Amino acid sequence: MADFLAENNQCGQNILRLVSRGNAILAELLRLSDFIPPVFKLENSQDKAKYGEIISDFSYFKNAEYFDNKIDTKTELQDLDEEFKDNHIEILTRFFQAFTCVHKYITDLIRFLEDLEEGIYIQQTLESVLLNDDGKQLMCESLFLYGVMLLVIDMRIDGMVRERMLVSYYRYSAQKAASGDSNVDDVCKLLRSTGYSSAPGAKRPLSYPESYFSRIPVRGDFVDMVIGRLRSDDVYNQISVYPLPEHRSTALATQASMLYVILYFDPDILHNQQARMREIVDKHFPDNWVISVYMGITVNLLDAWSPYKAAVTALNNTLDTGNIRELSAKFSTKVGKLKPVLDKHLKEGVLIEEFVLDNIAKLINIIRDGNVTLRWLMLHTTQLSPSAEMNKRCKMLREQVLADSKYDPLAVFELLLNTAHFEFKLKEMFKQMLSEKQEKWETYKKEGGERIQELSEVFSGTKPLTRVEKNDNLQAWFAEMAKQISSLNYDDPTSAGRKIVQLIQALEEVQEFHQLESNLQVCQFLADTRKYLHQMIRTINIKEEVLIAIQIVADLSYAWEIIDSYTSYMQEGVRRDPSLVIKLRATFLKMASALEQPLLRINQANSPDLISVSQYYSGELVGYVRKVLQIIPRSMFGLLDKIITLQTTQIKEVPTRLEKDKMKEFAQLDDRYQVAKLTHSISVFTEGILMMKTTLVGIIKIDPKQLLEDGIRKELVQQVALALHQGLIFNPKAKVG
Repeated sequence: MADFLAENNQCGQNILRLVSRGNAILAELLRLSDFIPPVFKLENSQDKAKYGEIISDFSYFKNAEYFDNKIDTKTELQDLDEEFKDNHIEILTRFFQAFTCVHKYITDLIRFLEDLEEGIYIQQTLESVLLNDDGKQLMCESLFLYGVMLLVIDMRIDGMVRERMLVSYYRYSAQKAASGDSNVDDVCKLLRSTGYSSAPGAKRPLSYPESYFSRIPVRGDFVDMVIGRLRSDDVYNQISVYPLPEHRSTALATQASMLYVILYFDPDILHNQQARMREIVDKHFPDNWVISVYMGITVNLLDAWSPYKAAVTALNNTLDTGNIRELSAKFSTKVGKLKPVLDKHLKEGVLIEEFVLDNIAKLINIIRDGNVTLRWLMLHTTQLSPSAEMNKRCKMLREQVLADSKYDPLAVFELLLNTAHFEFKLKEMFKQMLSEKQEKWETYKKEGGERIQELSEVFSGTKPLTRVEKNDNLQAWFAEMAKQISSLNYDDPTSAGRKIVQLIQALEEVQEFHQLESNLQVCQFLADTRKYLHQMIRTINIKEEVLIAIQIVADLSYAWEIIDSYTSYMQEGVRRDPSLVIKLRATFLKMASALEQPLLRINQANSPDLISVSQYYSGELVGYVRKVLQIIPRSMFGLLDKIITLQTTQIKEVPTRLEKDKMKEFAQLDDRYQVAKLTHSISVFTEGILMMKTTLVGIIKIDPKQLLEDGIRKELVQQVALALHQGLIFNPKAKVG
C-alpha cells in the first residue's frame, strides 16, 4: 500500500485530521475545566438564593414557558438575568463550542466509517486500513480519543453544572438555535448528566460509563476490529525498544490504556467474555493494575472494573497477594541497585565519548530499568481517587504495595532526578556526536590512510626509516591498503563496516607473518592505523535510532499529575542544596516529553491548532516549574528576615567616635559572622537558579533571571501584604477626628 499518510491519500489525510482535531478538543476541554464559573455549581446558599431562579438544569425543557415567564414578570429578575448574561455569555459560548466539537467529532468519525464502507476511498476498506501500521494506529486513536473526551467531560465538568451551562447558553442564544444555526438538542442529548460525581462518597451510577458511551452508537464491527488489533498486535512497534519479557507490559502500556477505554464501547466483553478478558489481562496487565489513560489521568482497574464479572475474574490473577508481594519487592530492590549505578555514571569524566560508544546497549538498559521502576512505583503508590478510596480492596492493595516495597518517596524522587539527569547528559552527547559524525569519520579515514601510505613509501625505500629494508611486495600491499581505506564510503555504513573489520584483520596478520614486530616504528604506524579504523567503526554506530529509543523509554506522560505529590521533596532538596536545580532542569525537560503524545498527530496534520495546544500544555508545565522554584525566593526572604533581625536587635550601632577599650564590645564578631554567612547563603540561592540556564519547556522559553525576578516580586508582594495586614489594625469603635 502506498504511504497511508501521503498528502495525496485522501483516506489517510481525513482520519489523520480527525485524530489531530480530537487531541485539540481534549486540550480545550482540559483548559476550560479550570475556568468553570463557580456560580453554576450553586454550592452555597448565597448563590442559590440569588441565582436559583435564573439558573436551571434540563428540567427547564419540560417547563420552559413557565420558567421564562417567571423571569419576565419580575423586573429585578430581568435585570439580574441580563447582568448574568452579559457577564457569562462569552465563557458559555466557549464551553458550548467545545461541546459541539465533541458531537461533531463522533458524527464525522461515523461518516468516515460509512464512506469507507461505501467505497468512496478507492481501494481502501476498513480491513485494508487496519492492516497498515499508520492506519491501524489512527483508527484505534480515533475511537479512543472520543472515549477520553466523554470521560474528561464527566470527570472535570460535573453533570449538573454542564446542564445548567447548556440551559443558560440555550436561553441566551435562542435566536441562533431558532435559525437552525446550532445543534443544541443533539449536544444536550449527548452531554446530559450521567449521574456520575467525582466528589468523595459519591456512588457510581448503574451501567456507567457504557450507557454514556452508547448515547451515539458506533458501528459494532469497527469496535470489534479495533479491540482485536489492540489485543493481538504490537500497534506502536514498541517491543523492539523493550526487548526484555519482563518489560512487555510497559512496552504495551499505550495500547493498554486505549484498550481500557475502548472496551466500554463493547461492555459484553467486560461482563461475560472470560476467555477474551483473560487474554487481555495476561498480555497487558499481568503485573500492573493502575494505568495512565491520557496526560496523567490515572485509573485503578480494580475500582473501574468492579461491576464487570469477567474483567474482575481475569484481573484476580494479577491481584494475587503473592504476585503483588513479589512485584513490590522486585521494584524496591531495583531502586536500591540503580542508585549506585547511576551515581557512578554521573560522576564527572565517566560519560566520555569512547565509553558511551562502547557501552551504548548497557547504558540504554540502565535508562530502561530506571524508567520501568519509576513507572510502576509512581503509579501503584499514587493517592487513590475518591471512588477507589471507598473500595476496601483497593485500599488494602495500595497499603500492601507501600509496605512490601518499603516505599520511600524520597528514594523514588532521587531515582527520578538521577535518571532524568543521566538521560539528559546521554542525549546531549549523542546529539553532539551525530552532528559531528561525518566530519570525524572523514578525519579518521584521512589519518589512517596517510599512515598506511607512509608505510608504503617506507618499504619502497624512498622514505628513510631506521633499519627498514626495501620490500616491493609490502610496498605494493600497503599502497593497495591505502587505496582501500580511501575508497570507504560514509553513505554506505553497512558495507564500510564490513570492509573496516577485514582491513583491521589484514593489518594484524601482516604484522605477524612478516615479523614486523621487531621494528617499533612500523608497529606504531600499524597500531595507529588500527586505532583510527576502530574509531571509524565506533562512529558508524552513532545512529539516530539510539536517540529515538531513549525518547520512547524516557516517557513521563503518566506522571503529568502524579508529579505534584513530589513537589515538597523538590523544594526541600533545592532549599538544602540550590545546585540541585541542574538535575531538576533535566526532570522538567523529561516532563516536557509528555507533550509529544497530544502534539504528534496535530503536527503531522499541519494543523493550525498546534500553537494553541502547545501553549496550553507548555503553560501548565511552566506554571509547575515556577511553583517548584518559588522556594528559592521564599528561602531568600527567610534569610533576609534573619539578617534584619540580627541588624536591628543584636548588632549595636557603632558610634562615630569609639574608645579603644570598647572596641571588642562593638565588634560583635559572632553576630557579624552570622550576617556574612546568611548573605553568602542568599548569593548561593541566586547562583542555584541561574545554573538552570535558559530552557525551552515545550514552546515556552524559561529565562532563569526572569524567573528569579518574578519570584522575588511575588514574594515581596506577599511579605508587604502580610506586614500591612498584621501592622495596620483599626479599632472600629475609635472616634473619627
